[in-house]
Amino acid sequence: MKFSADIITDVPTNIITGFLGVGKTSTILHLLKTRPAHERWAVLVNEFGEIGVDGALLSGSEMAQQGVFVREVPGGCMCCTSGLPMQVALSQLLRKAKPDRLLIEPTGLGHPKEVLQTLSTDSFKGTLNIQKTLVLVDARQLREKRYNENQTFQEQLSIADVVIANKKDRYDDQDRAALQTHLGKFTPDYAEIISTEFGAISPSILNGSTSYALAPVNNSIFNSPISEIPFDEEIEEGGFVKAQREGQGYTSVGWRFASTKVFKKSSLYALLSGVVTERLKGVFITEEGCYAYNLTRETLTELPIESCDESRIEIIDHEYHDQFEAQLFDCLLENQTNRDVANAINRQSAASHKAPPEPRLKHS
Repeated sequence: MKFSADIITDVPTNIITGFLGVGKTSTILHLLKTRPAHERWAVLVNEFGEIGVDGALLSGSEMAQQGVFVREVPGGCMCCTSGLPMQVALSQLLRKAKPDRLLIEPTGLGHPKEVLQTLSTDSFKGTLNIQKTLVLVDARQLREKRYNENQTFQEQLSIADVVIANKKDRYDDQDRAALQTHLGKFTPDYAEIISTEFGAISPSILNGSTSYALAPVNNSIFNSPISEIPFDEEIEEGGFVKAQREGQGYTSVGWRFASTKVFKKSSLYALLSGVVTERLKGVFITEEGCYAYNLTRETLTELPIESCDESRIEIIDHEYHDQFEAQLFDCLLENQTNRDVANAINRQSAASHKAPPEPRLKHS
């Protein structure tokens, strides 16, 4: 990679994709922790929902002072509308970070072929060096038709240079057999297959050019408009913003809370432990510090993070149950006017700059 004040060229770029709940964010967090210490890395995150949680989680775990820069594109597949949201966000990220490597995490409900196509347009010709595409899978999902017959999931596998069979410690013989059969149907012959736990892979896996041959694609699959209003707009003191969108049979509902809103950690954990949904992610300011929560269909992970500017949560499922909002608001501390509580938590977290401990896992 070469760059000057105004020109950035040949940035090694990897797409890391996979369906909902396979561990993409955990894998990226592991790569950020184990990357070469002297390198600056950038991460472009795309989320299906409008709120944007992954960027806050990644930023809270690895700060710009440590050589990691994060940018989000919320609101559906980032290559829609002729790739404009993605191009704008990516250009801004490259100018700010001047990275030694770029990681791109498309939404699990997005269209990775279109992302590759956008990266290969004249807008980024010479700027990006497209390297291996990593596709994460959870073999247990292949027991269900809604996964193994899903066109997006099959498309992800079709562009894979490396398939990461994550959460291998939870597979049985039936899962392993189903994985082998499914990969034989949809994965290119040249794809490398790796099994791991907790998204633990070596950064060396990223090296090498992609073998996928790009072809013209349709960039306008999503009919719903891209919107960043709930993600970007200011929140009135003591208030919150709620956003909802639908696509591909899924509904996303998310909330952002003003920085003065402080949650009771024990109540929050109890609530999230009882949620049954396809996907849930959140970052929260609590009276005990800032925490990130990651819920799949069988596991809730609680992770202390250095800081967060505000609390955010997003749920993705086939339907949304209205009672969750009231239960979430019940987790707020009674005194919500004390800005000093939230500010003190963030100041203390930002000053520590300590690596977060390993996640606490709760198995249902």
